[in-house]
Amino acid sequence: MEKISEETLKNWHKNPKYWKLGLFYYNKEDKRLLVDKRNPNYGATLNFAHKKSYWFLLIIFSFFGFIVYMITRNQ
Repeated sequence: MEKISEETLKNWHKNPKYWKLGLFYYNKEDKRLLVDKRNPNYGATLNFAHKKSYWFLLIIFSFFGFIVYMITRNQ
């Protein structure tokens, strides 16, 4: 696999066409699962073009759904 230059990564990150609704990063050429948000001070976001991003979301939502279920089932 060819290493992508830091300059290319920065250009992708700045390009608005890879940001859906200004919030969701979607770039099929970028193989990273996690990328910095548009303002890096706010953390990271998923690259929704990456197949594993949907599995990641499913696991997170399942975990929190399980926690809510466990808390509310005895009430």
